[in-house]
Amino acid sequence: MLALFCLAGPGLSTRAGAAEPGDDDRLGIRLLEAPNNRRDDPRALRYIVDHLPPGTTIKRQVLITNHTDEARRIDVYPAAATLEGSAFKFGEGHAENELTSWITLDQKAVEVEPWGEARVRATVTVPPEASRGERYGVVWASATSAPRAGGEVTQIHRVGVRMYLDIGPGGEPASDFAIGDMRPARSPEGVPSVAVQVTNTGGRAIDLTGTVTLSDGPAGSRAGPFPVGQGVTLPPGDAGQVVARLPVDLSNGPWKAEVHLESGLVKRSVTAQIRFPDPGQAGRKGTVVSRMLSPWTLGATVAALLLITGLAVLLRRSRRSRRTPAAAPRERVPAGR
Repeated sequence: MLALFCLAGPGLSTRAGAAEPGDDDRLGIRLLEAPNNRRDDPRALRYIVDHLPPGTTIKRQVLITNHTDEARRIDVYPAAATLEGSAFKFGEGHAENELTSWITLDQKAVEVEPWGEARVRATVTVPPEASRGERYGVVWASATSAPRAGGEVTQIHRVGVRMYLDIGPGGEPASDFAIGDMRPARSPEGVPSVAVQVTNTGGRAIDLTGTVTLSDGPAGSRAGPFPVGQGVTLPPGDAGQVVARLPVDLSNGPWKAEVHLESGLVKRSVTAQIRFPDPGQAGRKGTVVSRMLSPWTLGATVAALLLITGLAVLLRRSRRSRRTPAAAPRERVPAGR
């Protein structure tokens, strides 16, 4: 069983139907536990991310907060999720999938005092016969507000913690991604943007965040960094794009665009020469100047080079040993001669 550690910091959650985490103005949720071997992984501090062999059981605790002046009943339940269209999609209501059938909660509802909090523990029991692959889901906290005066619409506030669980024997599949074409454009209103193609080349889903920084522009000008739009999640083998939108008064360039993207501990960068087009047009794709390998890819490359070097040394020693003639035995001279 993996050791757990408690998380500290601001509340992190996922609004119903939204792609990115953030507390509702009335309700909050955040993860309190994560494995020790993932304590440096930003995704594992925000979401339930793990690799589990069949037959494994894990427990994760979440903190639910009431951001109102009234006591509230908050329902807690697991629900299904999928990865579609380069996004993490939540199922409707209490939608079920294979993962939700493995989850039990120690409380299905909590009564939380005004500006108070409550803790709920989720237990995930993976069946011994579970097949290999990654499963997705969410643990929701949901509260209902009475209609406002004169209104007939009941408001439902829902926040949750995503789940990314990879199932299978042996070690965890490596995470990695590759940055492809970078293409500048301007909207009909003149707003410039940079679209960056990304391919998930690893064995786990990735959530992409990052920035675009412009330099070496007209008169040596610089701009940024500008954040890329969040909410892009890619399953293994899938491709999509992230987009950064820039100020409307930005000149066409040319510019040197530096793109830095990351998902958890995996980081990649690429630099390209670009020029923005006129309004309503897409520009030519950028000419790549340099790329930076992710830590995992860099480590694998170094390991491969060390292996090749070691094999070369052994081969040279083997050849030398075959070329060196065996020494002739010495003749023993009898005493007294």
